[in-house]
Amino acid sequence: MCARARGRLCRSAGVGIAALLAAACGNSPSTLKPRGPGADRIASLWWFMFVVSTVVVLVVGALLLYAVVKRRRRGGPSDEPRWAHGMMFGGGVAFPIVILTVLWVWTLRDMAALSQPAGPAAVTIDVVGHQWWWEVRYQQERIITANDIHIPVGQRVEIRLTTKDVLHSFWVPQLTAKTDMIAGRTNTMTVQADHPGVYRGQCAEFCGLQHAQMIFYVVAQTPADYQSWVARETEPPAASTDQTAVQGRQVFEASPCAACHTVRGTSAQGTLGPDLSDFGARLSIGAGAVPNTRGNLGGWIVDSQSIKPGNLMPPIQLDPDQLQALISYLESLR
Repeated sequence: MCARARGRLCRSAGVGIAALLAAACGNSPSTLKPRGPGADRIASLWWFMFVVSTVVVLVVGALLLYAVVKRRRRGGPSDEPRWAHGMMFGGGVAFPIVILTVLWVWTLRDMAALSQPAGPAAVTIDVVGHQWWWEVRYQQERIITANDIHIPVGQRVEIRLTTKDVLHSFWVPQLTAKTDMIAGRTNTMTVQADHPGVYRGQCAEFCGLQHAQMIFYVVAQTPADYQSWVARETEPPAASTDQTAVQGRQVFEASPCAACHTVRGTSAQGTLGPDLSDFGARLSIGAGAVPNTRGNLGGWIVDSQSIKPGNLMPPIQLDPDQLQALISYLESLR
């Protein structure tokens, strides 16, 4: 290999290592940054496997180096040392059996703890996967929202999972393991957050064109903040006194939006798309496709296919004044 090629290879390797380090140290949702008891179990098992693997690699490397150096010093093959058979049995048979047994027992214990947690859940939430967004229902509180899942900190939350169409998989790396969502079947998982914050979740089962942009957020709040959120959500959106927003409601109810979406307290009762009753308070548009800003919202209304190709929302043709009024109305829904 020429010097130039070696240089390119080294630079490429350096860039790759730097990218891995940046991902590990950045704000990406990692199982190794647990914020709940479920993810903490998974992280502990991963670190144990990592440490054992590292020790094995170092020991094997040291033995290989020792063998090479000793062979060169003697100038050729030598008789097999007396401890070789013991080393082969201990390192090649006994040690793997012990480690694999520990891993097996540890894994079964964690699987049982994750699938059958002790004690009742404080909150029960139904999540339904769609192509490509998440429907979120709090049956007891009679709340319907989308893509943002609010939970109280320090309390067990039962999430019942199913899908409206293809297979999906519900995964919040910093809180718990992933659970598949299967049509005609309801799978149950338990989530608990130990710290307030916003935790990104992701569909972990390929579900079509926009699988990578099927994102949701778990918003962990203090119990008091969570109860305040529930109280707001159980009421219809407060009527805005802003005249532009009032005009925007009229535009919304007269446009195709009302045929696909619901806003409580209005004539819009569509069920094809997400319920928009609290849209102004959501973190993103299109299940994590873009942040929920005024500019992104305008682009989504006019041509959502340019932002998230393949979604079911058609382009909405409005004149500039109508568009601005509609944006103001949707932003007022909180």
